[in-house]
Amino acid sequence: MTSRPTPWPYPRWIAHRGGGSAAPENTLAAMRAGAAAGFRMVEFDVMLSRDGVPVLIHDETLERTTDGAGEVSAHDCADLMRLDAGRWFGPAFAGERMPTLAQAIDCLQSLQLCANIEIKPAPGFERETGRIAARMIASRWPAGAVPPLLSSFSPAALEAAREAAPDLPRGLLFETVPQDWAVHLRAHAAVSIHCDQATLGDAMLREVCDAGVPLLCYTVNAAGRAAELLAAGVAGLFTDRLELPQRLCA
Repeated sequence: MTSRPTPWPYPRWIAHRGGGSAAPENTLAAMRAGAAAGFRMVEFDVMLSRDGVPVLIHDETLERTTDGAGEVSAHDCADLMRLDAGRWFGPAFAGERMPTLAQAIDCLQSLQLCANIEIKPAPGFERETGRIAARMIASRWPAGAVPPLLSSFSPAALEAAREAAPDLPRGLLFETVPQDWAVHLRAHAAVSIHCDQATLGDAMLREVCDAGVPLLCYTVNAAGRAAELLAAGVAGLFTDRLELPQRLCA
């Protein structure tokens, strides 16, 4: 099995897309909301603008979370940063901008947050996105601090990230964990498995956890399911419900 940090250095609770349901996703406002709710780790998505700048957004298109239109990869960074990425969520967030990865890293450091950064490339930009994002993270992250955990559904993006910044830890992201997950883990020198909790059966949960591999589950919004997964030994839960950790501890 691949080597990994011992003990596992990341918190169990991770605010999905920065701030879960408390703020517009993949924004600096979301990260501040996550931190204000007591989270010490956030997750967010990164893809490239047309001019090769990594920016925070989940979809390949702009319509759902901004007032723009079309594909993210068809717009330069300067144009993307003029868009309103908050008004769709609520009037209190009107004028919130789409951050660059560099801005997100600065925000993480100011809030003293750990991060899972999902590399989410547009089709055809897998290796480029992985390489550029990893290089930027490696160059800007302070020495001695717990590094961000990179993950991706794209093997090509993860491989390019590994080549660009081999010291950054990487997690394999699946909707459903395949039977040969250990083969993929070794091939990518990954440190963790990330998967959809809804597709995770008891047998696979036990298999991964018994192997000593950190298992991170998305998106866990029900208290009962969260308690079940934590009791089984999962290493991390991505959630939209920022009140859930306190509710389970009450």
